[in-house]
Amino acid sequence: MSEPDAPAYTELIGHLQESALLASCSHLLGWDEQTYLPAQGAEHRAEQMALLAGLVHERTVSPRIGELLSELDRIDLGAETAAAANVREARRSYERATRLPKELVVELSRVTTLSQQAWVEARQAKDFKKFEPWLEKVIALKREEATAVGYGDGVPYDALLDDYEPGMTAEKVQAAFTPLRDDLVSLVQQIAGSSVTPDRSIVTRAYSIDAQRAFGRRAAEAIGFDFSAGRLDEAAHPFCSGIGPGDCRLTTRYDEHFFPQALFGTLHEAGHGLYEQGLNRDAFGTAMGHSASLGIHESQSRMWENFVGRRRAFWEHFLTPFRETFSTALGDVSLDEFYAAINIVEPSFIRVEADEVTYNLHIMLRFELEQLLISGDLSAADVPAAWNQKFEEFFSLSPPDDSVGCMQDVHWSAGLIGYFPTYALGNMYAAQFFNAAQSELGDLHQQFSRGEFAPLKDWLRTNIHQRGHLYQADRLLEVVTSETLSHEPLTDHLTSKFGELYNLG
Repeated sequence: MSEPDAPAYTELIGHLQESALLASCSHLLGWDEQTYLPAQGAEHRAEQMALLAGLVHERTVSPRIGELLSELDRIDLGAETAAAANVREARRSYERATRLPKELVVELSRVTTLSQQAWVEARQAKDFKKFEPWLEKVIALKREEATAVGYGDGVPYDALLDDYEPGMTAEKVQAAFTPLRDDLVSLVQQIAGSSVTPDRSIVTRAYSIDAQRAFGRRAAEAIGFDFSAGRLDEAAHPFCSGIGPGDCRLTTRYDEHFFPQALFGTLHEAGHGLYEQGLNRDAFGTAMGHSASLGIHESQSRMWENFVGRRRAFWEHFLTPFRETFSTALGDVSLDEFYAAINIVEPSFIRVEADEVTYNLHIMLRFELEQLLISGDLSAADVPAAWNQKFEEFFSLSPPDDSVGCMQDVHWSAGLIGYFPTYALGNMYAAQFFNAAQSELGDLHQQFSRGEFAPLKDWLRTNIHQRGHLYQADRLLEVVTSETLSHEPLTDHLTSKFGELYNLG
């Protein structure tokens, strides 16, 4: 069905796109805050962000939006059409926003801007006490948000999770995570009992940061990220920010003695960037120009990071130029040795540096703690102790300090409560999408080994990116793969890959 010839629809789309344009200004300020903002500019930036948040909120809750949506209720927009999706998501946004007092929206923006600066300073000082009062404020405000939005027969956490993964609840997440955790724990135990010991020193030798920066850009370009429509910078915590059509910002961070952090981090964020660059530019500000969910977005980043970047075939193509770039560090390291080194499985402290097998356990830990924080069963002051206790339970490790423990992620300081589960959901989606792509495109291993990444990128663009938010995540998964969400494809992938690497038989 073509776009409806209805004045109400035309007016609604125009309003949505203008609001998105205004919101993109705050996105740009947020990117700047994480990259180049002088430390003394934080308070002024907080006021800028609060003002913009208030202006966007006023536009979102305008009574005229309600009137237009009522008019469109009388028009048949068809089933699963672009127009129906745009109106559906406009209504969803309107109904959620009208439940939130403007004062709360403004205060959340102001507090989280200052909180993120406090987090950076506290993390550098390895001093949770400096961050504790800010975390307490953020959690209190997010509880207010959950109460205002409402959560039906569920729990307060559901109201926050639904903002990132529409239709998802804590109960549904737990149902997906429980069997995955059982499989992961078993696989980790098998690997721990293996006699195979990859040479970890390969990834911890000296790798020039300037050379890492150049090679990371080369890799991102190879998989299809368009640097004429984006850029790559550094930040305390890697992220991707889609400012708007033609402007997608990636960030990463470098460690001279651990190149996987930057390289795979860059591929990860470039995966997000490919999604942003693949959205329909003309649909900016509407559902059809927006991702289906954060879990779907994460499926794209994790796919390029792990299903491509950590795959043997990727390095059959890239190891020679990588060895030429870092000849002193790599010497005569073989492909087998290198592939094993970048896929070492071992419990570790930092989520963004975790291997494919243990990564989801990091997410499950955060998921459990977030629910306790929002329910009021865990106070901000008790977070370090609770984190360390659960970390010992999950990984049999004790964080030496809070900078590699409960303060390692920017999310809580930014008010992104309910965001973490989308990472593990994204891993599950990625496995299912990759299987579907492989069945349609043929031997992706052979393509990657020849440096051919465009077929996969184009398949993702057609099947996922260009569809925007036409479907909710679960429906998109069904349309693309003919399957419902399952942990099994991810488990099968991990068991096969690491069973071979560790000779598990």
